[in-house]
Amino acid sequence: MSKHGEDLPSPCYLLDESRLRTNLQLIAEVKRAGNCQIILALKGFAMWSAFPLVRQFLSGCATSSLYETRLAKKWFGGHVHLYAPAYDPGDFSTLIELADRITFNSLEQWLRFGEPATAAGISCGLRVNPGVDEVATPLYNPCGPQSRLGISPTGLGANLPPGIEGLHVHALCESNADSTERLIEAVEDKFGHLLGQLKWLNLGGGHLMTRDGYDLGRLIRALRTITDRYRELELVLEPGAAIAWQTGSLITTVLDVIERGGTHIAILDTSATAHMPDILEMPYRPEVEGAGNPGEKPYTYQLGGSTCLAGDVIGDYSFTQRLTVGKRLVFKDMIHYTMVKSTMFNGIVHPAIAIQRENGNVQVVRKFGYTDYESRLS
Repeated sequence: MSKHGEDLPSPCYLLDESRLRTNLQLIAEVKRAGNCQIILALKGFAMWSAFPLVRQFLSGCATSSLYETRLAKKWFGGHVHLYAPAYDPGDFSTLIELADRITFNSLEQWLRFGEPATAAGISCGLRVNPGVDEVATPLYNPCGPQSRLGISPTGLGANLPPGIEGLHVHALCESNADSTERLIEAVEDKFGHLLGQLKWLNLGGGHLMTRDGYDLGRLIRALRTITDRYRELELVLEPGAAIAWQTGSLITTVLDVIERGGTHIAILDTSATAHMPDILEMPYRPEVEGAGNPGEKPYTYQLGGSTCLAGDVIGDYSFTQRLTVGKRLVFKDMIHYTMVKSTMFNGIVHPAIAIQRENGNVQVVRKFGYTDYESRLS
């Protein structure tokens, strides 16, 4: 946590702008060396107050809904590539005014909406399911045989419908370069007969190229197998987590310390279910600054959220000193896929949003209050 952290509201998401720039510089090098385009997936990082920095390195956004598309057009600009599992007819006339490319999830959706999209000058594509198995958590695996996401090779057939200019696959989640290699092999194996007919191929997200130890050389070589072989084909990636990986934290405060059944429990002013839902959905155990595993340090506590949900439990951690009311705790790596999923469940205070600028100054860019909660209900 920065030296200014104690002065921030609690709870509060804090983005480190210098770390974000470091990620973007690395991604820009992959873009150059891999001869591909890389765009920002808003489903992973939609903090529009940081977009002035992001758009220095990336040329556009991947969106999956009307609201994401409006946000991209208003705050980011540039290229907008839209994909959704299905489109609402009431939204589609607005979407074709905002998007540059649209991917359809089924041939039925293409038949329904393809004509107005192409008439509007939009480059259209189909999402396909390459059938690879690279994601361990079923919740985040889009490539199962019963997945609703994408068209199977047999469902697509030997030829593309007239008017289709691209294919879109999304098969990875926080994956390494070897997974990208296998994805590309599967795409060439199952859809290679179509690649020469395309203007673009979108390999989706899940390429966690900014993680320590990621084999960037292997990724670039994998990307070049496509771009060198199909020189007229534009290759696109749309990472979500990689953009904001390890770029910030969630600052929280201990509200109470209790003991139940021999377990010491610290109740925080944050919540797993409302503010860090992947803890329960994946599930996973986030890092806490200065804390260790249970029993590793003298004092072990179960960290719990402040909602009334019985399962709103973050996990067990040990500390060098006893936790006391008012103690600040910092959860690491809470910027990607966390803010975008947060809710105001139970009416608890939503975390504020702050940025530590590259000059060291900290700016609170958003606070939430009662009216934010009230306005979501009726």
